[in-house]
Amino acid sequence: MSKLEIIGISDPGVARNRNEDAYMLLPDKGIAILADGMGGHLAGEVASAMAVDIIARHLHATLCQATTPPADEATPPEVSALHTAIQLANHAIFEASHSKPEYNGMGTTVVVAVFQSNMLTVAHVGDSRLYRFRSGVLQQITEDHSMVQELLKRGLITPEEARTSANKNLVTRALGVDPSVTADINIQTFLKDDLYLLCSDGLSDVLADADIERVMQQYGKNPQETSQLMVREANARGGPDNITVVLVRTGKRFSRPKK
Repeated sequence: MSKLEIIGISDPGVARNRNEDAYMLLPDKGIAILADGMGGHLAGEVASAMAVDIIARHLHATLCQATTPPADEATPPEVSALHTAIQLANHAIFEASHSKPEYNGMGTTVVVAVFQSNMLTVAHVGDSRLYRFRSGVLQQITEDHSMVQELLKRGLITPEEARTSANKNLVTRALGVDPSVTADINIQTFLKDDLYLLCSDGLSDVLADADIERVMQQYGKNPQETSQLMVREANARGGPDNITVVLVRTGKRFSRPKK
């Protein structure tokens, strides 16, 4: 068994008075969760906090207990657990959004990474991202659920136009907006010394992939320093939104201990 190195940092940014991002890390369980809330008053931070709490509790109950119920042989247990966890969070946030006028319209993006053995299972809804840094090269693993991404896929705008678009924060999927939601879930193999980045759009909207890659190339062996540098650089460029960074450095293999 090899431990994962997981660190997280969240900053309100320069322009915002409060932080509507949330994250939760369970390093010994191989779980990292990040959410970016939206909505008026305090609703965004309520939605993101609900998302990370509900998802974490369900994943812990289904994946980290000594007696895990058998899963469909065709579906890995991590995939089933992530699917159910996200539906539970979506339902709870949707119901809460109708319980108080100040919660009306609240929602949140989410990205979840689950590490087990040499496999990473990632689920996401919205435009919070997961990147992989391997052998000096950064690669975006998730694909944003956003209006700008749809235009980019259709070839109607260029990548540079996408970065500067006034509509870059319009997401096409989020938890809590509709009674049900579809998460993208995929599985891939991780290698020893891969570095994974989960981040809210407060980072990725300000730092281009090339900027993030440069910081990782220079400081990636120290995830704590890397995360702090990325947040500082985003704030130095105006910090228009909340910034949350989670970094996961992998060992050769990882097996979560059973309770």
